[in-house]
Amino acid sequence: MLVIHPKDKTTTMLSALYDGLEAQVIDDYRSTKEMGHLLHHVSTQERIMLLGHGSDKGLFFRANDREDGFDKIIVGHPHAYHLRKHGGNMVAVWCNADQFARAEGLHGLFTGMIISELCEAQMYQLETTQEELDRETVRLARRLRTLLDEGIPLSEIPKRMLALDDVHSPLTIFNYSNFYYL
Repeated sequence: MLVIHPKDKTTTMLSALYDGLEAQVIDDYRSTKEMGHLLHHVSTQERIMLLGHGSDKGLFFRANDREDGFDKIIVGHPHAYHLRKHGGNMVAVWCNADQFARAEGLHGLFTGMIISELCEAQMYQLETTQEELDRETVRLARRLRTLLDEGIPLSEIPKRMLALDDVHSPLTIFNYSNFYYL
């Protein structure tokens, strides 16, 4: 499995998706060419996980996670060809990964907006606390990992995630509703 998960303190909980698995983890910056080479050489039998922060333009990278903002898109349009050739064995968890996937014709499990920071909750006018954010984002990641470990088809994960929400707070309803199989 190839995991691209740029280091970021606000998305460390996503490491639960691959901890203890045999995976090549890319957590530092790679040039567009280097990333293309990595993606080109991943077997279609291997899963690709793209995790962290991003937008409809791709997965972000920042050199210093103590600063706001991001430095570059580490996986974006130039990599779409390799991702399309890979097929649907892909899991992408970042804000608006589904929009990126739709624009680029990608298949797999993608998330829409996932709230992992208070500023994001405020932007969407969701009442929550830092404690709830910390607790519930970890639970979300662990639950997704359980479904992946159980071999649940990616196409079934969105409805399974909804069923796993036992809190039903504005935060969990929002986050658990933002999984899409494309």
